[in-house]
Amino acid sequence: MKINLTVVAAGLAFLAAAPAGATGLHTCDSGPRDGWKTQEQLKKTLTDQGWKVRRIKEDRGCWEVYAINPSGKRVEAYFHPVTLKNVFTSTR
Repeated sequence: MKINLTVVAAGLAFLAAAPAGATGLHTCDSGPRDGWKTQEQLKKTLTDQGWKVRRIKEDRGCWEVYAINPSGKRVEAYFHPVTLKNVFTSTR
């Protein structure tokens, strides 16, 4: 069975790019860090709204949150660190 080299190369390129999509789902133009609200402020805001926050970290200028939302769904959400506005949410 002869395999077309182009098909193999395209398949490998696709597989190599797949893990990169697992993080960095959004970016924020957030400015200097001294204007950011803290992770603790974001956690309190979300907890007050009924979220169960598992983890918060900085990713590409956004606060990236892993949590259970008020509907009970596991989510990965991105929040602008200055406004704490939700800029992207993905259910898992």
